[in-house]
Amino acid sequence: MTGYATVSDDFYVNVNLNTEMDLPQNRETVLYFFEQIQKLYPAMRNFYSRERGEFVLEEDKEGGQYRWTSVEARRVCSGQVNPESVASALQQHRYVLESVPFSLSISPLDCESLNVMFGFDFTYRGNHNQLVAEALGLIPAFEKLANRDGATLICNEPVIQFSLEQDCRVQCRLAIEPRTSAYHVRAGEFPEEQLSVYITARRYGSLDADESYVSAMDRLASLCQEVVDEYVVEHVLQPLQQAIAIK
Repeated sequence: MTGYATVSDDFYVNVNLNTEMDLPQNRETVLYFFEQIQKLYPAMRNFYSRERGEFVLEEDKEGGQYRWTSVEARRVCSGQVNPESVASALQQHRYVLESVPFSLSISPLDCESLNVMFGFDFTYRGNHNQLVAEALGLIPAFEKLANRDGATLICNEPVIQFSLEQDCRVQCRLAIEPRTSAYHVRAGEFPEEQLSVYITARRYGSLDADESYVSAMDRLASLCQEVVDEYVVEHVLQPLQQAIAIK
């Protein structure tokens, strides 16, 4: 299991390719795409459709470690939950992205955006918003307001987004998503929910002449892993883990 498993309850690596044009929805094309994926990963045998023309192929979820992929009207997604390694998850995503130009007729021109996301979930029964404030702190300008007598945090969702290029085509986003609502606070009942941390690297626009979907994904995955290793583990994940442990 990847080393990230020690700093969260669940870890996953997802890739989303968003297209400008509608993807093929006919029976033969969709089934052919998933059959190619299943040849490489035979345990992916659960195929079903959701509303609005979304088709999903996934492994059994009982063990908490599984692969999945989906085709929507304008999006192809691939994910792996609790992978053995980041490399294992990326190998799956490379195969999917290698397949889509031929199986689904997705041209390099047809890229609205491509993103890689590293996700981390923590199971916690309590006020997620308050937990995030205690573990990570608040913007100094907000501290006095949040600590006002009788105040209870009901929304605290830190987000930072930055670009690494002048044209802003490649962006990185760190977001923390609590799942405690005002209803939970009012009722004083906190279900055991997932507090999530998302690190997403996204590239906008059609591919350049010397790019492929795989090479673009590799660049984004490298950026994600760099941000996680150099900042997120020490300054976000471990403080959240420690705060939960002492509750």
